[in-house]
Amino acid sequence: MWQVNFAPEKTQAMVISWSPGTSHAVSGQLRFGGKSLPLQEYIKILGVSVDRGLRFDHHIAVVARQTSLRVSALGRMTNTLDPRGILTLYRTQIRPCMEYGALSWMSSATTHMQRLEAVQRRALHLAATDEDQQHHAPVTSFGHRRDVSALVVCHKTQVQRVPYLDPP
Repeated sequence: MWQVNFAPEKTQAMVISWSPGTSHAVSGQLRFGGKSLPLQEYIKILGVSVDRGLRFDHHIAVVARQTSLRVSALGRMTNTLDPRGILTLYRTQIRPCMEYGALSWMSSATTHMQRLEAVQRRALHLAATDEDQQHHAPVTSFGHRRDVSALVVCHKTQVQRVPYLDPP
């Protein structure tokens, strides 16, 4: 009828609950395409990892680790780039990875957000010159950018009535 094939090996199952016994009650009972689905502690949806308590701790830890590695690579290139080039690479290659899907996980614990802020501070430190350190940072804070993106979505929903954000 639908002419769609599903791949059971790509299907993930997760019980969303804060109660630890809930997962054990369902474990081994979910089947798809004749295959038993193991329960996952977290699943990845469009590149954002969500755990069974609807927290994003794992996602932020992975993003912080990946972007930290990129900042380290950028640090090895500092002798060949001027501060403007370092900032350009940071803005185009590192910051988008840190901000991907931020509206979904922006309410995470402060300690997790501080990990991402630390990565940004490291990158900005690479680009700092003596006169830059006396002025404000040339890049807006990570938290400020998250807040602005949330306000943009609210504005589109409430004022502009963007069709894809309207309730059904």
